[in-house]
Amino acid sequence: MRRETRIAIIGAGLGGVTAAALLQREGFRARVYEQARSFERIGAGIHVSANVMKVLRHMDADHRLSQIGIHPDAFTSRKWDTGEVLFDLPLGNIGGQKYGASYITVHRYDLHAAILEKIQPGTIEFGRRLTNVEFDGSVVHLRFGDGSVVDADVVIGADGVNSKVREAVVGPSASRFTGAVAHRAIYPSKLLGGMKVRNCTKWWGPSSHILIYYIERSREEIYLVTSAKGDWHSQASWEFCSREEVASAFEGFHAEVRKVIVTAPELTKWPILDIESICKWSKGRLVLLGDACHAMMPYMASGAAMSIEDAAVLARCLLQSDDYTSAFASIKRAACRASLRCIGSPPKTPSYALRLTLPGSLAMTQ
Repeated sequence: MRRETRIAIIGAGLGGVTAAALLQREGFRARVYEQARSFERIGAGIHVSANVMKVLRHMDADHRLSQIGIHPDAFTSRKWDTGEVLFDLPLGNIGGQKYGASYITVHRYDLHAAILEKIQPGTIEFGRRLTNVEFDGSVVHLRFGDGSVVDADVVIGADGVNSKVREAVVGPSASRFTGAVAHRAIYPSKLLGGMKVRNCTKWWGPSSHILIYYIERSREEIYLVTSAKGDWHSQASWEFCSREEVASAFEGFHAEVRKVIVTAPELTKWPILDIESICKWSKGRLVLLGDACHAMMPYMASGAAMSIEDAAVLARCLLQSDDYTSAFASIKRAACRASLRCIGSPPKTPSYALRLTLPGSLAMTQ
């Protein structure tokens, strides 16, 4: 595809900035439009699996993260009350040996920052909330909340579960609250008074779970994230909550879990949302990636990984195709195969199986 093609990316999350970095690396004119005013170090850890590390390696962004992050020896599942080890999934060197890259846990902000370093200065325009998408022959007009209009030849919707670009592709489709919330906290591990925890442990309860792990090799910060039944009536994407609320949700859990919860200086609460899966990922000059087309709830710890993988596959398709039409056709074939694998899932089951499986789709990252 012509390198002069004007590519507008809506959303500067992990998928959006990865797409920008990979496309600019190949000489494309890619710009990113983000509704937030700036990036903040919001408290969240993240799992970086081998497929993501391979994309980062291709961008020369993996070394820094590998030095910062924890390389857990195993992902341990424990019973909520007794602490009995239910299952140990070996990690350590196995990722490198079997999949060609490590499995690490880091702060989400650090992963984002590592990718941001690989895009050209001035690529991201902040404070741009997309309000309307208009087609005019060979051009797409993007209208933003500040009254500005941007013209583009290709538009990539990386704008999440409440995607405005998705609305232009398949029509209105509101995200749904699943009846569960995620509590999160990051704080200095020294506050635990010397209590040691394993690098990566999930505690399974009857109707809730909590994942606890370190996010830096120094082990100076501990991270917790939960899933528990709850209500959500706010229009905000998250809000603060009390230790008492979280402790109550995990009453009866093992003493180690409760210690990690009640020690947290500050906790936040996030609604867990999903949206109907779709087989149509593009329309005309518009294409979707990540949660905009296959929203995933957090239970598989792969939503960000899939978004980054989507960006890598999309960049490869655009690079190897003569025009956007043939590039999007390749993605459509993969999308339909992936969606068919989800037929029969309960309405609120996240689309875990969605994967782009184009032949050699990640060959550029080997």
